[in-house]
Order: sequence, then C-alpha cells, then structure tokens
Amino acid sequence: MIRIPGWLPLGLLVTAPLVASSTASWEMNTYQDFLKGRFTGVALAHDGTLRLAPRLETLFSSDQPAVWAVAAAPDGSLYLGTGHRGRVYRLDKAGSSSLYWTADQPEVFALAVDAHGVVYAASSPNGKVYRIDKGKCTEFYAPAARYIWALAFGPGGDLYVGTGDQGKIFRVDPRGHGELYFDSGQAHITALAFDPEGRLLAGSEPNGLIYRISGREKAFVIYDASLPEIRRIVPVAGGDLLAVAMGGSAMSRAAAAAAVSQAAAAAVTGAAATTITVDASAESGPELKAKPDAGKSATPPSPPAIPSLPIIDMSGVEKSAVYRIHPDNTVDTVWSSKDENAYDLLPLGPDLYLSTDGQGRIYRLAANRRMTLVAQLNESETTRLVERAGGVLAATAEMGRLYRLGPGPAVSGSYEAPVHDAATVARWGRISWRGSGGVAFETRSGNSARPDKTWSEWSPQLATPGGGQITSPNARFIQWRARLAASDPEPSVANVTLAYLPQNNPPVVKSISVSAVAAAGSAAAQKPATAQLPATASYSITVTDTGETGASTLTGTAAQTLSRSSGQQMQIGWQAEDPDGDRLVYAVYFRGEDEMEWKLLKDNVTESSLNLDADSLADGRYYFRVAASDRLVNPPEMAKQRDLVSPPVVIDNTPPLITVAAPQRNGSRMEVSFQAADSASPLRRCEYSLDAGTWVPLDPVDGVIDSPGEQFRLVIEPMPSGEHVLVFRVYDSAGNAGLAKIILR
Repeated sequence: MIRIPGWLPLGLLVTAPLVASSTASWEMNTYQDFLKGRFTGVALAHDGTLRLAPRLETLFSSDQPAVWAVAAAPDGSLYLGTGHRGRVYRLDKAGSSSLYWTADQPEVFALAVDAHGVVYAASSPNGKVYRIDKGKCTEFYAPAARYIWALAFGPGGDLYVGTGDQGKIFRVDPRGHGELYFDSGQAHITALAFDPEGRLLAGSEPNGLIYRISGREKAFVIYDASLPEIRRIVPVAGGDLLAVAMGGSAMSRAAAAAAVSQAAAAAVTGAAATTITVDASAESGPELKAKPDAGKSATPPSPPAIPSLPIIDMSGVEKSAVYRIHPDNTVDTVWSSKDENAYDLLPLGPDLYLSTDGQGRIYRLAANRRMTLVAQLNESETTRLVERAGGVLAATAEMGRLYRLGPGPAVSGSYEAPVHDAATVARWGRISWRGSGGVAFETRSGNSARPDKTWSEWSPQLATPGGGQITSPNARFIQWRARLAASDPEPSVANVTLAYLPQNNPPVVKSISVSAVAAAGSAAAQKPATAQLPATASYSITVTDTGETGASTLTGTAAQTLSRSSGQQMQIGWQAEDPDGDRLVYAVYFRGEDEMEWKLLKDNVTESSLNLDADSLADGRYYFRVAASDRLVNPPEMAKQRDLVSPPVVIDNTPPLITVAAPQRNGSRMEVSFQAADSASPLRRCEYSLDAGTWVPLDPVDGVIDSPGEQFRLVIEPMPSGEHVLVFRVYDSAGNAGLAKIILR
C-alpha cells in the first residue's frame, strides 16, 4: 500500500456512503429526556408524560436566603430556622407567621420542639443551644463546638446535640446539664434520629457512616456509604431505616456560615455585650432577639448576603442516594443520581417524597420504584419536607420560603424544553406531539447557545392536536415550550418530535499531494527498491487549505519538482471532508504555467487519489486543482462544491546536458572546463570520478549550484602520466543525472 507522508492509508479514506443533509428530527420521548427541561406547575410521570402538577401555594416567605430547619409543635404550629441572619419564625396552624427569635449568630441549622411545645434552637458558628418558652429565651447548652447540625429528643426527654467540626454528640438533660455521649472521630455529625427501640441513630461526614448508639460510647456502624455525608435518617414501619446520602453539603453550609460571620465581625468594631430580651409589642406575637447594651448602636449592620456555595462537582459519578437499611443490616439503594443532591425525604403512605437541589425539585417514589417529578420550585434547593394534614410542605434555600403542595392540580403550567443545537443553521419543519386536553406549543430560535435578547420571541401558540408548522426564524438553536391548562380531559403531553432541515455545508479540500509512485506490474512495484534518490532531490510535496506544505522546510510555498524513473507514475492525492458527513465526488484538473484554462483530467472520481502516466505531461511547470462536490446526496439546488489548487509542480524527465571543452595541459597540471544545463529545473549537484574511482563533489565557478545552467572547472595537479578516463555527473532538482566522459592523455 502506498503511504503518502502525513496521510492516512488511502484505503482508510474511502468510507461507506453516508446520508445527505436531509430532514432530521429532535425527539423527546422518555422520562430522562424530559427531565432536562424546566418545569413550572407541571409534573413528569415515570413514562415520560407531562401533566399538571399539584397546586403550589406559598405559605410563608421569610425574606431570608435559606430555610435550614423546620420543626412541628404539638399545637400544629411550625418553627422555621433560617440563614444568614439567624432568625426563627413561627407559623401557626391558621397560617399566620411571625418573627419569633433572632440569634446572635448567622445560621440556625437545627430546631427541636419538646412535648410541651418548648422550642430549642441551635445557632452556628460558635454554636449554642437556646431554650425558648412562652416568650422567654435562655441559653440552654454550649457544647463548645463550632457548628450544631442536628437536635433530637430521646424517649426519656433528654436532648441530643450533633456537632461539628469535631463530630461529637452531647446528651443534655432537661435542666441543661450536658455530657459527651459519643465521639465519632468524624468531622461532623449531620443527622440524628431514634429507632422504635429508642436507640440513637446518627449520620456523619466525611466518611458517610451511619451509627446505631445503644449507650454512652457504645456504637455500631450499621452502614458505610460511598458518599461523604449522611443528610437524613428516617425510621419507617417494619423496622427499616431510610437514609439520604449526598456529596457533602455540610462543608458548604459551614463555609457560608463562616463567611457571613467574618463579614459581620468586620462590619462591627468593638461590639457590645448582648443580653436577650423580649419584645411583646408586636401584634403578631413576641419576638426574642439579641439586643446590644445601652450606649451602643441599637441596629448593627446586617451581614451581607452570601450566595450558596456549590457542592463539589461530581459529574458522571453518583452524587446522592437513598438507602433502605433492613433490621438485619442489609442495604438496598432505592434511588441514586449523578446530577442532583438529595436533601430530605418524607415517607407518606406507600410513597416516598424526595427533595433535591435540582432547581428545587420534589420527587415521589412509589413502592414499585417508579419515579415521578411532582413539582419543581425553581429555587436552588428544597431543603426540608414536612407532612401536614396528609399533605406535603417544602422549605427552600435561595428565597427562604415554605410551600404547600395542594391536593388538586394547578390551574395551568408550562414546560420549557432544553435548547436543541442543529449544528448549523436549519430550516424548521413541523412540531408534533401525542397528548390530550388543553395543550398549546410555542417555539423560539436563535444563533447563540443560550436564549438571550438576540433570540426570536416565542411564536404564536400551536394548539392543533398533533402539531403544526414551526414559524420561528431559521437558526442554529431552537427551543419549544408546552403550556398546559386545566381541561376535560386532563391535559397531557408525550412523544414530542421537532423536524428540521439542516443547511447543507460545503465540503473542504484540506490538502493536495503529488508524488512519483511505482506503476502497477512494474519491476519497481514488485520488489523493494535498492536505489534511492539523492538527499537533495525533492521527492514529494503537500499543499493544505491553510497554505502549509509538508516535506518542506523553506519559507513560503516551494515549487515541487518531480522526475520519472522507469516504470513510475505520477500520483495526485488529496484529503477532503464534509461537515455534514455527505459522500463526496471529485473532479481533477491541470494547467501549465503559461496556459490560461484548466483541463479536466478526470471527473466523477470517488477515490481520494488519481494516477497518471508520467509521459502524459511533458517537462514544465504545472498546477493541479481538485474540486469536491456533495452532489451525489443533495438536490442540485442545494449541492455545494469547493476546490483547492496545488503550488506549482515542476515535471522534469530530462537529465541535464553536459558540454565539455578541450582539456588544457600544462606540465603536470590538467585543467578541464565544462558547462551543464537543464531545460526544466535548476541544477543541484555535480561530481566527478577519475578512472572509475570514488565520486568527488565539484562546485561551480560561481560557488553555488542554483540555476539551470552552470560553468565548472576542474584542475588536477599533479596529473599522473598515461591515459585516464574522467566522468562528470550532474543532477537537476528532480534527481535526473546527466553524464559526460572525456579521455585524458
């Protein structure tokens, strides 16, 4: 097989026929397809069907960046711990809300309410636990830990406190006397719960361990998760435990708290000592807050809002999971994700609700493990899920709100598909779908990867059952949106297909090479070559579409010189490709340097090379042109053609002519002058041999061999007596050798 320098083997350049730039389609059919879009009031069933989501009602907006903790009281009220201003809010059974307490630290990560309705709130960093009862707030316990992540009451009324950054659990009796209950050796205790037998359950970070603690410093690891943080532990009927593991949220929350604390400290110089007071003047109820001593500013500057810090990127690997741990300590993974962090779970009847950081999504996992996207709150995280009156409440980070999922469907909703890239400007066809009820589609298009002000407006709605023609402008990117409205029958959407015709892109001829090759059947082709061209001969040259040449170290694009030895052919090879993957056909042309028009060598070439008999072109300078077309697979009006021209190629089959003058003898000195000339290319090398001896290089009279004609002079001194044979050999740029012999006496 002939291998041209810098090329793939010729056989690899011939590929199977490919389809043309014909109609393509963008289809969304499965649950995973639709999950990539944006949901507003729309749910996604496990079979990939869009329907109206449960009605979503905002119960409370804290006006804080995040709701970290939610605790229910015996009277039906809820308490919400927030960040980054360390506030606790109360939401009564009727839905009225009030600011209940303000901590002297920026975060309230944990809350607990005892059987009498007394609220216990843990502040961080430099955390303490406060007891808030009937308008009175007292410091209940200071564990000497930087963070307090979890609070849980045991069967005997003791409060258990999970801390970081030393990973310890403290047990505090009702009088506020505490002791170290368990030292995990981990950095953080991130979750606490009690099983039906009254044993303490704890989750840790960074090794993702779940402990069963039966007594002081008596613990057993019931599961070692592959993920770093155990976010939540929930005992369920039958003795099983459900646990949420994720990629490490504790450190992100800790970093946010530390940043807020440092910013607040920098903003306040010489802060006064604080005392906790009660302000009962507000009609909404008492507010407990830390208040500066007299003589100092009554309103310290608010700490700046700190954005939620991202979890470590774990793209392509498991990012979070939900485990079911059985009484015999065997474990099943009931759900996992490579894209989202799970934050909380809520068993409700036979189903399991799960909240994530994927735009604040809430999923429902049925007993048969079929997943439904119930709602998307379009916030950064849904941090907590709470059952209330058989329904689901959801707390969020970013807007710091509490939502209620209603029992009935929303009145309307929309689904925004991800942006589709047609790879080139496309002409849009029809959009079609399978569905029922009040459904309408809109489209928009643009030439930037993300929709911005340069995109078209949303198109008029298409409400015809089954679909219709897209009216958005031709562009590279497109997006569709489905609007669902309550109707009879219930609105639904599935199997959406958008057709388009990509613009046909022209082919590209990337390079042309011209070289001498052995003719098929020749002796040179049948046996290895033993003779080589001189090192100065130019064997082959390649021109690319960027103007770069292979096999050349000269500045600029050099003219290539080819010679023909017995049994050789000239091979014109090229490399071309089509952006659309279309099959290409080629036409090859030539013209002499002094000619005006291109002459066709061969048309309809499907290979990537063409061989010529070297005698078909006489000596001279030539250009070769390769034109590539995709007309075989495109209609005539859409077919595209592009070409590339080679640099000049000098064809030189004639050796130099040597003319020797009569030798001049002067005693023992012999002087021989001769002239060498070539009709097609510059001379490159001269040498002589005396009496069939070693070839000796010879320079021209002007010192440099660089022109088609050169003068040479050879002086032999002393000249041996007798008769001698002197042979001159001169090479041209193509490697052709001219010979001349003279007898010296």
